[in-house]
Amino acid sequence: MNNLDIAQTPSTPMVRADNEQGRVFMAGDSYPENPFEFFQPIIDWIDDFLKNDDRPLAFDLELIYLNTSSIRAMMDIFDRLEESHQSGRPVSVAWNYDPDNERVGELAEEFKEDCTFPFTIAPRS
Repeated sequence: MNNLDIAQTPSTPMVRADNEQGRVFMAGDSYPENPFEFFQPIIDWIDDFLKNDDRPLAFDLELIYLNTSSIRAMMDIFDRLEESHQSGRPVSVAWNYDPDNERVGELAEEFKEDCTFPFTIAPRS
């Protein structure tokens, strides 16, 4: 399975999915013009990893802003992680946010409420 590298743009976050480490990292703003086109490779990579590997998957986020369609896509991703967790698969999310941007911290808390897997939220120092 290949790694996934998506360069950051003004409207999309940088994404790095590392198969060897079992880690996905996303950082930046997320308000893509075509959210399906942007998020589908990420969702496909996560699905492939969860299907073809039994190692833990860690999802590290440093997102600054998410529009409604990005929030929906993240909900889809978290649903996949939750399903895997319920099946006994170790998955986790670590969301670091700018302490001056309380809205992102609140959004992360809203996501966390629906998840039973380890989900940490912390302001960046």
